[in-house]
Amino acid sequence: MSVRRLAPDHVQPASFAFDSANENWADQQIAKYPQGRQASAVIPLLWKAQEQHDGWVPRAAIEAVARKLGMAPMRVMEIATFYTMFNLQPVGEHFVQLCGTTPCALRGAEALKKVCEDVIGPQSTVTADGKLSWLEVECLGACCNAPMAQINFDYYEDLTPENFKALLEDLRHGRPTKPGPQNGRTGSEPFGGGETLKDPALYDGSVIGAGDWQKRIAEQRKAAAEAAAAKAAAAEEAKKAEATPAAVGSKPATETAAAGRPKPSTPAQPSGAAQDTPAAAGKVTKAAVTESAKPAAAAPAVAESKPELLTAARGGKGDDLGLIWGVGPKLATMLNEMGVWHFDQIANWKAEELAWVDARLTGFKGRATRDDWISQAKKLATGWRPESAVGEKPVK
Repeated sequence: MSVRRLAPDHVQPASFAFDSANENWADQQIAKYPQGRQASAVIPLLWKAQEQHDGWVPRAAIEAVARKLGMAPMRVMEIATFYTMFNLQPVGEHFVQLCGTTPCALRGAEALKKVCEDVIGPQSTVTADGKLSWLEVECLGACCNAPMAQINFDYYEDLTPENFKALLEDLRHGRPTKPGPQNGRTGSEPFGGGETLKDPALYDGSVIGAGDWQKRIAEQRKAAAEAAAAKAAAAEEAKKAEATPAAVGSKPATETAAAGRPKPSTPAQPSGAAQDTPAAAGKVTKAAVTESAKPAAAAPAVAESKPELLTAARGGKGDDLGLIWGVGPKLATMLNEMGVWHFDQIANWKAEELAWVDARLTGFKGRATRDDWISQAKKLATGWRPESAVGEKPVK
């Protein structure tokens, strides 16, 4: 990259300040960034300063931007001299940036440079009338239409020495010009017009079928919408039916659950108190006890036997069952609803009583056996307490 320097002192203005409209615009740009990050707006502010100052950035503008953003002037200088989008020298009213990269060079950019030198003068020279100046730049991204030049904000493409010279004269004398290709083609189409997608059948509907194709497509869309609505209605009905509980009487959920649906003791079933266990202050009928002692639909490996349960905690206060490893607040509440309040109750369970409780731990089936609650409860019943509030994991 060539060295970029500020313009000589004799062309530098004594001062620079944004006009009221640009000052307001600059404040809006700065407001986009959080407090302490105002320097992020330096490029837009430099661009607006260049736009206001006849297309180039003087030293006074760099210093004004630095003051507004609370930056060291050298930091703003580094940005202005690095990015070639900022002109550091005066430019003409019509600033010609001529692409000299390989595609344009292969298509005649060297001849266009000669035109610039003849009509305007050396690079960075401004004509005496202030109308024109030029600079050779790197690729501007219009290679299909090479050679080309950017003049102010417009692209002029497919240039030849003849039409380029005429273009510069039109700009100098204020005559209207037409940006884009200068050889009559549209965009990047082949010269003379496009050669593809020219068959009228592509646009009259005949390619997608004879007859009233618009009506047919409308009917297809309507049928698809009706099918989707019917499917959604069926799904909603199925959801309502699933949410409606069956008449279960006094039987436990394990015996009344519909076939194919998750049993209460599986994780897929919503958690809650087992239906065949007494509430904290409730009373169990003989029929309910008989039903609750029945095994689940899938017979367990160990026979079940209902343990001794309480209708309420002794003395009005139960033990902290959360000290048993694996028993969280949800399981503690579930055990209380069954009628289990104290460590000695659990310590006295036999294998078949443990199996009975385990089968009714809704959403936690198998937890009591896996974490050996009986052994833990025996230690806790003696008065021993673990260091952790969540218990001590049993060693197997």
